Amino acid sequence: MADIHSDDLKTTPLHALHIELGGKMVPFAGYDMPVQYPLGVLGEHLHTRAKAGLFDVSHMGQAFLIGPDHDTTAGALEALVPGDMRGLGLGQQRYTVLLTDEGGIIDDLMVTRSTSEDDDGRLMLVVNAARKDVDYAHIKSRLPDGVRLETRDDRALLALQGPMAADVLGRHCPQAAGLSFMEAASGTFDGIDLHLSRSGYTGEDGYEISVAADKAEDVARALLAHEEVEPIGLGARDSLRLEAGLCLYGSDIDETTSPVEAAIAWVIPKHRREAGDFPGAERILKELADGPARKRVGILPEGKAPARAHTEIHAGGTVVGEITSGGFGPTADGPVAMGYVAAEHAKPGTDLDLMVRGKPRPAKVAKMPFAPHRYAK
Repeated sequence: MADIHSDDLKTTPLHALHIELGGKMVPFAGYDMPVQYPLGVLGEHLHTRAKAGLFDVSHMGQAFLIGPDHDTTAGALEALVPGDMRGLGLGQQRYTVLLTDEGGIIDDLMVTRSTSEDDDGRLMLVVNAARKDVDYAHIKSRLPDGVRLETRDDRALLALQGPMAADVLGRHCPQAAGLSFMEAASGTFDGIDLHLSRSGYTGEDGYEISVAADKAEDVARALLAHEEVEPIGLGARDSLRLEAGLCLYGSDIDETTSPVEAAIAWVIPKHRREAGDFPGAERILKELADGPARKRVGILPEGKAPARAHTEIHAGGTVVGEITSGGFGPTADGPVAMGYVAAEHAKPGTDLDLMVRGKPRPAKVAKMPFAPHRYAK
């Protein structure tokens, strides 16, 4: 995407603010986005772990699945994903995956049910920027009569992440403190209507804030006025999620990988496994029963040099897999990576060799996350 001229890129409602803050802009998923600010990737990463970081994630897709009642809408979504959507309570959020008929992952997404019974029959979806057009087309093509998808390009999405996020947001939004991890609510921020969930992509406590596009800058400036808050770019977003052991679509998961291979089979509850009524169930249930041929694992390279994506993984002189995400973990204070290896090499502690510039570098399979999750309970 590096050859795309900036005039061809979409911008978020905070684009002018990124420029004002000294953001280094790069093309990402068709958008002109900040990869870092003057603080730098390392400083931004450590600041988020210590205090609170503000991320612009308005490039993500926001949409509503709308039907006559919750059971109908949730049932329509359950035909596309392996999760429990009917069981979503008021104000609950759930992570799930859209599946191909062969059991591959079209995208991973967040699904939220409103706290208001007046919104019964509406589910909020947040999908990845690079996949939203694919996702929307796939969902629309498979909806039953009476259920429709409404995309919301008129809304921005911010993420406030870090151990001080709750305190900072609570000064403006009284509804923030009452939420636990993966709960959501409507609220007001200094009189501005918004929707917030206690979730994020860093392993830290924090919130994702959906707000009307024309109010996003007001919210962002108010949060950045606190000394605890710094703007955070895509570079630190990636290193934070890697340390947290979280998948990046297009790198760690795609239409060739199943939830079982990706080590996220926990998205499939017992009753969905027993019913086998989701796309790709034949492959996925077989992998659950017999084990997959390959597994996503954490990997700790020896030394200080990081192993990047597409690095070959060897064991006993044979190729057994490939790194899908890798870099330096500031909190882990060393290189961290994840990738897929043949199942017989997936046990933590297994010795591996990473082929970097034609030379083997020792590494070991490691448990994830590399930095402890600190979600609010």
